Amino acid sequence: MGCNCGGGAQQTVNAFQLILPDGSVRVYYTWQEAHAANLRAGGVGTIVPVSQ
Repeated sequence: MGCNCGGGAQQTVNAFQLILPDGSVRVYYTWQEAHAANLRAGGVGTIVPVSQ
C-alpha cells in the first residue's frame, strides 16, 4: 500500500491566487479565471491554489 505522505486530512482548494510581479494579488474562484487573467497580464504571474 502506498504512503500518504500528506499526513492529516486533505484540504479542499477553494480559490486561486494570481500573484503578479508588481506585488498585487488577485483571487479567483476557478483556475480558468485565474489563468485568463494571467494571460491578460502578459503571462508573467504565478497561480497558487489556496484553501480557506
